[in-house]
Amino acid sequence: MFYEPHKKNHGLAKNPFNSLIIPRPIGWISSIDTTGVFNLAPYSFFNAVCYQPPTVMFSAGVGAGSDGMKDSQRNIETSGEFVCNLATWETRDQMNQTSASLPPEYDEIELAGLTTLPSLLVKTPRIAEAPVHLECRYLKSIDIPCWEEAGKYVMILGEVIGVHIRDDLITVDGLIDVAKMRPIGRLGYSDYTRVDGETIFALKRPE
Repeated sequence: MFYEPHKKNHGLAKNPFNSLIIPRPIGWISSIDTTGVFNLAPYSFFNAVCYQPPTVMFSAGVGAGSDGMKDSQRNIETSGEFVCNLATWETRDQMNQTSASLPPEYDEIELAGLTTLPSLLVKTPRIAEAPVHLECRYLKSIDIPCWEEAGKYVMILGEVIGVHIRDDLITVDGLIDVAKMRPIGRLGYSDYTRVDGETIFALKRPE
């Protein structure tokens, strides 16, 4: 089949785009507002951008607030920081709970029964149940051109200034045991996937 996205002429039950660019890592983003209320939300339009400086991005859609922003975007642009917590198989249910659309005064961390840990370089808390945390300094927001305001997305870039890795995930060879970590990724629709020992394979680059 062939379709042109702007014409929305795919003729399928749901937009297939989210089921084609897969799997997508999940940025489980914690932030803090000006009154000290914590926010936690998962974003599947998320990825690493480069090594030096280590940089990550996530894209936030339109929020329910009067300013049209998601709480994460508003908090990060105001505070200048955020933390990306790694979502894993063990935290899948709590991650899903924090995807609910709630008013800014609600603390998703508390509602999901999660535990906070203080960060070392930023004021935003980390999630104790996550095995990896990336403390980030906000760099910039980029408006992505959109067809209509209701479908607007903003890409938020952050420099990773501190990395926490649970000690038991580091092998004796000094590598990360991804199979033990079991991170999850987003597919299309309501589907997710899990990285484990059965799904990992290696390919060496040619000389």
